[in-house]
Amino acid sequence: QVQLVESGGGLVQAGGSLRLSCSASGLTFGIYLMAWFRQAPGKERELVAAKTSGGRVYYADSVKDRFTISRDNTNKAVYLQMNNLKPEDTAVYYCAADDRDFADFQTFRAPRYWGQGTQVTASS
Repeated sequence: QVQLVESGGGLVQAGGSLRLSCSASGLTFGIYLMAWFRQAPGKERELVAAKTSGGRVYYADSVKDRFTISRDNTNKAVYLQMNNLKPEDTAVYYCAADDRDFADFQTFRAPRYWGQGTQVTASS
């Protein structure tokens, strides 16, 4: 049914850039809220970035000056461009999707659909 597949993770030097990709299938992509979460070792999962079908975006304070979320509704893909990576960005990054309406991103903590995750490591 619904499937989200992440790619693009890897090992980069601090200060470098990386672009994560998420390919979606089994859903009407254009009406879904798409997001990226991450979970670092010893830390709780956090919402990194999100973009609604209408174009409204959210960024965590820790990444808003460095990361950019984008989506390609034609190809059913969502991306996370990560610039100036820092060691504290090291985490498993998960693509997520939801067909519900979230006026407040603070309530967006349990998406309906998740990808398997891709590891991002930024070395100092």
